Amino acid sequence: MPRATPPATPKPTPARRRGAWWLRWLGWTLLAGLSLQAWFALRVGVLAWVDAPSTTFQRTEAWRLARTGELGRWRHQGVPTERLSPQLMRAVIASEDSGFTEHFGVDWQAMQSAWQRNQRQWQQAARRAGDGPVRPARLAGGSTITQQLAKNLLLSGERTLLRKGQELLIAWMLEAMLDKRRILTVYLNSVEWGDGVFGAEAAARHYARKSAAQLSAAEAARLAVLLPAPKRYGRRPDSAYLSGRAQTVLARMPAVRLP
Repeated sequence: MPRATPPATPKPTPARRRGAWWLRWLGWTLLAGLSLQAWFALRVGVLAWVDAPSTTFQRTEAWRLARTGELGRWRHQGVPTERLSPQLMRAVIASEDSGFTEHFGVDWQAMQSAWQRNQRQWQQAARRAGDGPVRPARLAGGSTITQQLAKNLLLSGERTLLRKGQELLIAWMLEAMLDKRRILTVYLNSVEWGDGVFGAEAAARHYARKSAAQLSAAEAARLAVLLPAPKRYGRRPDSAYLSGRAQTVLARMPAVRLP
């Protein structure tokens, strides 16, 4: 009896080949994304016990100073929480993130308020410019201390929706794996306080000629108001504008609850 010939396997159509390619691409993209989040989570988890030797932003700034031959201006020194003045903690929370102890990494109300302020400033700039070019207004941020730490710690400074989304994810990782006091300590030890000046200890010695543990309430307030634009404000830390801002922060500090 003759053996039956098996039916020929139909060749995949171009549409099916494209569909298979897209599925493979989607799978590899998903795997890469999950691997990246796992790497970020590992880096964040280690911070519970070990201080970060440097942040992405610090390395970028160090490379910039090295290229211009100014690396000698670099100042950075991390210290434990016990050597950070409680007055400085209060001042930074009062100035940068009054809801720090209440939110889970993101203050949605502050972000919405910042977006509305930015929209008004752009509209005012457009009206003043008329038919001419629009000069960018000074934009409000709305980022919490946790978000600022997430951005400086692991991300670039580019302003894209993808980078902002990743910043939110890392902020939630920080809140989930570290307590508030640890987040604040890591932030104070790594944030920029002037051109080449990083961390509260280096800032205190640079501006007040004393350690971060010895800062008075007024000195802490003066340091805190530098943070929104440390390179620019650091050139004139005793300006009338910053002195007025420091007085406002000083008045708010007694109401701040430390983590």
